[in-house]
Amino acid sequence: MHKALRVLVPLAAAATPLALMSSATAAGTSYQTTLNPLNHASGTGMATISLQGNTANIHVSWSGLAATFNGSPYPHVQHIHVGGQGQCPTTSADKNGDGVISTTEGGPAYGGIGTTLSEHGDTSPAAGTNIKIAPSSGSTDYQRTINVSSKVAAAIRDGSAVVVVHGLDPSTLSKKAQNEKSDLVKSLPLAATSPALCGVLTAMPTGGVATGTGSTAGVENQGLLEAGGALVLVGGLALYGVRRRRTTIGV
Repeated sequence: MHKALRVLVPLAAAATPLALMSSATAAGTSYQTTLNPLNHASGTGMATISLQGNTANIHVSWSGLAATFNGSPYPHVQHIHVGGQGQCPTTSADKNGDGVISTTEGGPAYGGIGTTLSEHGDTSPAAGTNIKIAPSSGSTDYQRTINVSSKVAAAIRDGSAVVVVHGLDPSTLSKKAQNEKSDLVKSLPLAATSPALCGVLTAMPTGGVATGTGSTAGVENQGLLEAGGALVLVGGLALYGVRRRRTTIGV
């Protein structure tokens, strides 16, 4: 192989992963979960987070939860929980046998509050029970871009972050549970702060290059185009080097 080809072809091969890495880093990585019901809740939902560094673009949608409470729209506090087992609790977490997994009883499975998904203002754990900034009514289409802590970002990336939406319909609970106070805010009933929906965030599949499917298909295609451009350039330089050598030696 001509010297120009020996030097430049490896550079072309390296161009593909470098281009893909550059494009993927710029786009960030997306994580998603289905929000499944807990504690006899009838709702369902979906959460998606696009994470770039510590900046999170968050989209949470759910429906079918309790719509009103004492004649007003029902506030549903929602959070990203971290520091637990990275799981949603099972019925075995109900230690006092009242038929409800309280927030505290579910803690070992999903951990403590890492980020409060408030509609505005504070997103720290301190705002976790602030019903004034929580989505209200039986459904939501929540979208917000916020900065999360390094601990939360790491938990999202390693698959141990859990999205939890709180707030149950009291009429679905046992008589015992209906008469209990919240384990978090004693001025509220147990139903108000107990988990209703839960899902563990996992990285979204990227799809394949051949089919162009998946969340990063555009990134992959862009990377291939950039790599293709590099190959064209390398090929042209190599051909020029061969022609120049032939001209020099009189071929």
